[in-house]
Amino acid sequence: MDAGSYRYSFSSSTEKAQSRCRQPLARVGSTVYIPPLRSSSSNPPSYRQSGDRFIPDRSAMDFDVAHYLLTQPRKEKENTEVVSPAKEAYRKLLAETFLNNRTRILAFNRKPPVPTDSMLAAISEATASNQNKTTKSKRYIPQSAERTLDAPDLVDDFYLNLLDWGSRNVLSIALGNTVYLWNASEGSTSELVTVEDDFGPVTSVNWAPDGQHLAIGLNNSEVQLWDSSSARLLRTLKEIHRSRVGTLAWNNNILTTGGMDGKIVNNDVRIRNHEVNTYRGHQQEVCGLKWSASGKHLASGGNDNLLHIWDFSVATSSSFSSAANQNQWLHRLEGHNAAVKALAWCPFQSNLLASGGGGTDRCIKFWNTLTGACLNSVDTGSQVCALLWNKNERELLSSHGFTQNQLTLWKYPSMVKVAELCGHTSRVLYMAQSPDGCTVATAAGDETLRFWNVFGNPEVDKPAAKTKCTEPFANYSRIR
Repeated sequence: MDAGSYRYSFSSSTEKAQSRCRQPLARVGSTVYIPPLRSSSSNPPSYRQSGDRFIPDRSAMDFDVAHYLLTQPRKEKENTEVVSPAKEAYRKLLAETFLNNRTRILAFNRKPPVPTDSMLAAISEATASNQNKTTKSKRYIPQSAERTLDAPDLVDDFYLNLLDWGSRNVLSIALGNTVYLWNASEGSTSELVTVEDDFGPVTSVNWAPDGQHLAIGLNNSEVQLWDSSSARLLRTLKEIHRSRVGTLAWNNNILTTGGMDGKIVNNDVRIRNHEVNTYRGHQQEVCGLKWSASGKHLASGGNDNLLHIWDFSVATSSSFSSAANQNQWLHRLEGHNAAVKALAWCPFQSNLLASGGGGTDRCIKFWNTLTGACLNSVDTGSQVCALLWNKNERELLSSHGFTQNQLTLWKYPSMVKVAELCGHTSRVLYMAQSPDGCTVATAAGDETLRFWNVFGNPEVDKPAAKTKCTEPFANYSRIR
């Protein structure tokens, strides 16, 4: 029990006698007043001048300690057994800690206990821990791009996917009929392939999980597989679709393709007959494909304003069945009012999917893919072109079209705007994330490729850059 407590250990008769002398709601520990022997003044003097009696101050006494000091000698006499040196040392340490070297039973003055070194250390440690919990490092987000590259001939088409960042830190971008590779570690640029006009332009690019093999979708419905390390064409997948292939997504050795014909095809690139199964649920062009981290579910968005969730296990079991099973989606979600291209699976909640709608919808919606329920919908005010989750924080980054052409960082699940990043002068159609999750690359209709440290480590008390949206960028170079 602490020295400032006011518990009493008396017999019942003593407690009753005290209760008759105490006033209700009186201040506990007030000074006892003793009338003077010779004074006739109406104002009571202080108790130091009130006579020759010394009255103990009960508020300055610890009755538990007093009881311990009165009874301890008797207990020591009764307990005559031999005590080990370790136990005796423990008793002494315990007495020093709790008694704080107090030996007096009655106290006449209120004296604060002298803190020991251990007590000071405990208090300072508790204070430091509380400060660490309450004080969070200030998040600094640069307002301008770290690097800007020129991207001439970038196709300004909402339904295409022309930018991707591989696991080996190499970024691929399609500019017209040519696919370029930019090595982020070295800062070097190389040309992978330029297709003929009859096949181009390039309509989609996507890295395999190994970061070495790249899938390229073409306007003539073909899909090419390239080895980036040797710049060698490995295979061409033909007759998958009847028109351009605008979106690609890898799931281990399965390459999923989405075309303008509304079909979604799973291709096993290891075998000759690569078409494993087909999903038929969209009536118009498929412009968004994303596999979940587990590889069990596929999300697809189309120009028909529809969002589908497909179960890979069901598709595999029905791959040799009739064409009627091709429409067996897990969920058909009709919440958007425009084309659904932006799709992003949540990295910290496996059954959470974020989707973004086009110009007449402008909404970001969150879905429970187990039940198909819409958990939240936020009107962003502009066309949603792409979505990316922060791998280190509960945040979502969205890229937008008209009218501001900005990047918006949202706090999830409150969907409060953390930051808005400007710089592009046209809609930000394509967005990719670096392997470490810190840097985001964006490509826009203004034919520029910009790199943002939006997901980087926070810095404390670093001043924010005073950069306007129209300020030119110093680090500006052509990508070819």
